[in-house]
Amino acid sequence: MTRLTVPKTYKLYIGGKFPRSESGRVYAVSSAGGDFLANAAKGSRKDARDAVVAARAALKGWSGATAYNRGQVLYRIAELLEGRRAQFIDEIMQAEGASAAAASAQVDDAIDAWVWYAGWADKYVQVAGNANPVSGPYFNLSVPEPTGVVAIVAPQAGGSLLGFVSAVAPALVAGNTVVVIAHETAPLTAISLGEVLATSDVPGGVVNILTGSPAEIAPWLASHADVNALDLLGAGALDWVNLQIAAADTLKRVLPPEPDAAPSLARILAFTETKTVWHTKSLL
Repeated sequence: MTRLTVPKTYKLYIGGKFPRSESGRVYAVSSAGGDFLANAAKGSRKDARDAVVAARAALKGWSGATAYNRGQVLYRIAELLEGRRAQFIDEIMQAEGASAAAASAQVDDAIDAWVWYAGWADKYVQVAGNANPVSGPYFNLSVPEPTGVVAIVAPQAGGSLLGFVSAVAPALVAGNTVVVIAHETAPLTAISLGEVLATSDVPGGVVNILTGSPAEIAPWLASHADVNALDLLGAGALDWVNLQIAAADTLKRVLPPEPDAAPSLARILAFTETKTVWHTKSLL
């Protein structure tokens, strides 16, 4: 006896929950060969605004956690992703037309990236911060702090999972919260990773995932007054100069499109602000 498969409708991931788009819209996600795979929610302006609200609400708790704790949480994501390797390999093979070996390598690289960034969580401050030499009876210390809510356009070509992780992980290390627009034509791994986040120790709202059209959603995030930074990593095919102009109205930090987002300390520090503190020395 044959049975009908149950097509999955992949939803958004906002505030630790999986809501449908408030617009009710979905779009079909197809395999590399053109076969129907699933429906995905098509995010709207209201969804983007809801995601920013969730990210802002989660910022105080996430940025206030100890660096060691953030590292543990990021490492936990790698552990859970390792346990679901088979699912992610299958999704990558279907959506991207990748071979089993290439899909497996992408999942391994994504896991390794989480581990790499987890290791930096309690170390980057020592590298980027310093005691500054000053003239006078003062201590002068510079310390990196999180920028705040970061809106990200994930890479829209190549490995959907690795590109997503490469965009999101460095922002989380420093205590930022994120709203990320996933790979438009291959969003399944992003929402599946949302399921990993929901069952790990990542507080709700720290990572918020929107699916749909980056060209439609990105302008609302670029102009949103409660977004502190804009990472246009995967916006090379968009009118990203106008996104920069929109972001300038609210003095956001903007990172331009980048062809390679390999793990690096520079990507962590791109989402930090340096606070410098003066303190008098005792003259006794």
